[in-house]
Amino acid sequence: MKLNKKQVMGFLPHRDPFLFIDEVRDVILPESLQGKKGPFKNSDLIGGKAICAFKVDDSVKVLEGHFPGNPILPGVVQIEMMAQAASFLVLHCLERPMEECQLDVALLGVESAKFRKPVVPPMDLEIHATLVKNRGPFQIYDCEIRSGGELMSQTTFMASLKITYK
Repeated sequence: MKLNKKQVMGFLPHRDPFLFIDEVRDVILPESLQGKKGPFKNSDLIGGKAICAFKVDDSVKVLEGHFPGNPILPGVVQIEMMAQAASFLVLHCLERPMEECQLDVALLGVESAKFRKPVVPPMDLEIHATLVKNRGPFQIYDCEIRSGGELMSQTTFMASLKITYK
């Protein structure tokens, strides 16, 4: 499943300067669901992965102040980017995936985060978000950001996600 920027904006409630997904490259079902048709329950998607992309260039607003003359994408923005990417796995839970819906998402906790290398312009980032646990409305994801195949950062976090149709 691929989504362009317009489709990303049709799904996520975030907007510039706090939208950190340019495209969804793929949403991969866990092996147990390969070849099956949804919608699925969140708990069925454990092991599923969303793969998204974001281009870090000089137009990213947060870089204007972090740091002038030496721009580095803040770690908190990288965590937010991974959380936004994780939201796309839920597309397989929806009866009408790309129809107008209200996404109510909240980042509840970060278990761990490691920032291995600075993320600076110009970088093309690939964001991977894998669902590892589901407890009712709460999900736990393992995520990483890569650039050119190199691991830049990683985190494990808990989020809640509710969707209602408009």
